Amino acid sequence: MDNDFFYWEGQPILLEAGSINLPFPLNLFGLILSVIAYFWIVNTWFTPQQENQKNRKKRRQKKETSQKQRELSSLEATGLFVGCLIAGQILFLILPGPTFEQIGPITLRWYGLLFATAFLSGYFITRKLFADAGRSVEQVDMLLIYMLFATIIGARLGHVFFYEAEYYLRNPVEILFIWQGGLASHGATIGILVGLYLYIRKIGDMQFFWLTDRVALPVIFGGTFIRIGNFMNSEIYGVESSVPWAVIFAAIDEVPRHPSMLYEAIFALLIFTVLVLIYRHYKSDPPVGMITGWFMILLFSSRILVEFTKVDPARFAQEWMLAMGQLLSIPFVLFGIWILWKKVPQWNRSSAR
Repeated sequence: MDNDFFYWEGQPILLEAGSINLPFPLNLFGLILSVIAYFWIVNTWFTPQQENQKNRKKRRQKKETSQKQRELSSLEATGLFVGCLIAGQILFLILPGPTFEQIGPITLRWYGLLFATAFLSGYFITRKLFADAGRSVEQVDMLLIYMLFATIIGARLGHVFFYEAEYYLRNPVEILFIWQGGLASHGATIGILVGLYLYIRKIGDMQFFWLTDRVALPVIFGGTFIRIGNFMNSEIYGVESSVPWAVIFAAIDEVPRHPSMLYEAIFALLIFTVLVLIYRHYKSDPPVGMITGWFMILLFSSRILVEFTKVDPARFAQEWMLAMGQLLSIPFVLFGIWILWKKVPQWNRSSAR
């Protein structure tokens, strides 16, 4: 082994605690349903919203007399969550599904910590961007919930259908086993776009590309933390290389490889810097769609470049001219070009008029 290469034998687990026995078994599907039901009830019945003109007109036409939505107290929120938890477990008493009777051993992994850091940093960045536009904190709180579910669901389904469809079609229950690994950034992007569309349907007074402009900044910044988490897990590594900065991932083999996940982290930080400069250049009010367009072009162009150094996780595409990640990135680059060409007034004369 050449000692000139960086030898990485770090552990993905930050710390580990003992297990906790539950007084009764919990159904996994029931638990997931309970969490979804809780957030749906809170957002639908208790989250204060800005009433737009369309909603006011509808209220006049239907002569609604419903009370104004209000915020839940901590005690009410706790009671509602417990109620949803019990209802979810009762529903699945007669339906088959995986259960667990103990929690643990409880482990804190670097990836989970960095994933949470990505969302927390994104939350505070979004609060600043919404505050610049005179938007409320309540709207940011609701957006965080949409983003969390959209990112996880989209990333998981992206991995399932883009990279290992044959396996998961034979084992569909394992699609839910997110803790076993398997998230795809292209799927996360699609999931986020769908989630933002549903969020706007809920809010009712916001342009889609105005919102994607504000979400692009925290997403690309959070991507830096997530790729560092991939490094801690020794995953998304590169092909064999003799470059001076090559890394030997002890958990994989004794071969020096490109640290491809760190390349993506560096690109994410650089793209974030460029987007912030654009945002500040236009004094916190860039043309609608500009940041989104550049986000799509820069992020997925960098992804195409980095894929040349990576081991393609799609085994069925090993002999293809382009890796699966490159093929999936091309439509996003074209989408970004289309946004700048058709949606940004600075370049689209028809929309400027």
